[in-house]
Amino acid sequence: MTPWIICTVGFLLCPVVSSDPPNIILILADDLGYGDLGCYGHPSSLTPNLDLMAAKGLRFTDFYSTGAVCSPSRASLLTGRFQTRSGVYPGVFYPSSVGGLPLSEITIAELLKSHGYATAMAGKWHLGLGQNGSFLPTQQGFEHFLGVPYSHDQGPCQTLICFPPSTHCYGTCDLGESLLPVFNDERILQQPVDLTELVPNYEQFNKAFIYQSVMKKKPFFLYYASHHTHYPQFASAQYAGRSARGKFGDALLEFDGTVGKLLQTVWDMGIQNNTLFIFTSDNGPETMREERGGSSGLLKCGKSTTYEGGLREPAIMYWEGKINPGVTSELASTLDILPTVAAVAGAHLPNVTLDGYDLTKLLFNGDKSPRNTVYYYPPSIDHNRGIHALRLGKYKAHFYTEGAAHSETTPDPACHVTALLTEHNPPLLFDLGTDPAENYNLLNSGVPVELKPILSEIQNERERFNKHMIYAESEINKGKDPTLRPCCNPDCTPKPTCCHCQMKDVYL
Repeated sequence: MTPWIICTVGFLLCPVVSSDPPNIILILADDLGYGDLGCYGHPSSLTPNLDLMAAKGLRFTDFYSTGAVCSPSRASLLTGRFQTRSGVYPGVFYPSSVGGLPLSEITIAELLKSHGYATAMAGKWHLGLGQNGSFLPTQQGFEHFLGVPYSHDQGPCQTLICFPPSTHCYGTCDLGESLLPVFNDERILQQPVDLTELVPNYEQFNKAFIYQSVMKKKPFFLYYASHHTHYPQFASAQYAGRSARGKFGDALLEFDGTVGKLLQTVWDMGIQNNTLFIFTSDNGPETMREERGGSSGLLKCGKSTTYEGGLREPAIMYWEGKINPGVTSELASTLDILPTVAAVAGAHLPNVTLDGYDLTKLLFNGDKSPRNTVYYYPPSIDHNRGIHALRLGKYKAHFYTEGAAHSETTPDPACHVTALLTEHNPPLLFDLGTDPAENYNLLNSGVPVELKPILSEIQNERERFNKHMIYAESEINKGKDPTLRPCCNPDCTPKPTCCHCQMKDVYL
């Protein structure tokens, strides 16, 4: 393995006195389905560390992302604001995208950095690269960054080594894009990346950052945005071939192993009583990949749809000695992470419109969630249509439905790309308390008298939301510039095949 981590101090771990305010570790999976983890019911997934975290923390059954694809959901996660407010829609950023998450947006990292936190990110960014790295995490409050600016399928994945010994990735991916780069802060460390070494180096980076923050007696915010379990699947030698779920299971097992190393580092440093872990996923699974994609479990459809399988995600919050173990069916969202983190850190909220709620009373007192509504945007956001669905309490109404290529191969034709955009008036209405799979439309034979008040309330809330939502100019529609594709040898030809480099050192 290439020795990427160089530290000025060793890794002799010893218990230390926890600092105040608390440390925050935010862990984000990629394209992980609601039914993929052992603790969410999958019979053959090996996820012992996430299962342990669920047993010792609070596991959510009704936790939502705001977007059914990567970039919009990540923008909302980090800003506590709908992707429409930052312009991160429709679709996702590419290596040549001109736009990115606007620098005027205030991220969790910026919020905590201004409050004295050390901040770092490892993994997948996917919120823009820009001219000279103008949209990289280091421009959004992260002091250190080791990772890839976008998805690892946004390049010719035949050049990537996914499984030992020297087995090339399965699939075609984006042949016209640049070779996949790994950035250390704002410089390219390696291009193309060897995926069999990538996660072990992230783990070293994470460990070094936690160690150095504790030694400096600084509270820290670490954002680990894993590439797992986005297609194409990969795993390092330690995990390849170990799972009963094949290539997907190996990737999931490696992700779970990284979670275990984060937990172990925190306990080794003696800061477990002052560290909040937050885990979730960005959107639902890519069922089109069949056995190489994830599972929505009992939920309908998956990635790129506004059915439950597209936006309802596994989520766990764990803080040793502070959050009582249990399971909650209270509503919560990635939008709620920023205000919750601000509350536990004692940081002031940014002076902007936020769409999230502080969940601390739910986490620490077992109170009801302040959230009673969920709003469902499709990837192809159109402000003339607004949200496609709305959940109020246990009831969910679909005003529009549409299948997606990402949700192909399931037996349900409503998930497929051939299920074209359809308006519903009256809407489809489901009781998610008794029918989370959205099988039984309560308005199939007209509007029952007892549901008229519910339907009226939902319609009024939809009108209110659509009327007051402000749509920023789309950053993704700003277009593409091929010269923005990263290359560690910018003057070489022919691109992208000449863009090769292998640097040695990562510095925190």
